[in-house]
Amino acid sequence: MAELSTAARPYARALFELALSESRLPAWSATLATLAQTAAIPEVAALIGHPALTRPQLAALLCDVLKGKLEREGENLVRLLAENGRLKLLPLIREEFEQLKAEAEKRAEVEIVTAAAVDGTQQSVLVEAVKRKLRLDVQVTWKTDPSLIAGAVVRAGDLVIDGSVSGELDRLRSVLVA
Repeated sequence: MAELSTAARPYARALFELALSESRLPAWSATLATLAQTAAIPEVAALIGHPALTRPQLAALLCDVLKGKLEREGENLVRLLAENGRLKLLPLIREEFEQLKAEAEKRAEVEIVTAAAVDGTQQSVLVEAVKRKLRLDVQVTWKTDPSLIAGAVVRAGDLVIDGSVSGELDRLRSVLVA
């Protein structure tokens, strides 16, 4: 999976820079969402890399399927990815693009997992603390996991802040074992 992400990154960066320079981040975001969703359809996924189809045939087929849903630039992207045998990267390209877009917009998607349900006041306090820590606007997804015992775990991209009792017990266990 890391290999595929590495292959997707240059495409995502190039698309992001193009979209940014043309002030078309939302349009490209929508295009990539459409392409990624289409590539994830089982019948379409089965066609990608199928030996009976040439790369140009596959690109033409996808462009026909998406007729009216893609602008010329989107069709050109399909052709480029097909030509390079990279159509299967579409979901990862979209993921990478959305991360770059979020960074540019100074926002982050954050997951907060708590041991028990948190009321609205506590949620607001926790969200504000995360905003201050990250210095970003945050979009929060809330989950509960009783195995945490108490506390919370905050995930924002690669950053993980483990303030749970189970996390503290794990850290204590590793200190005692070492």
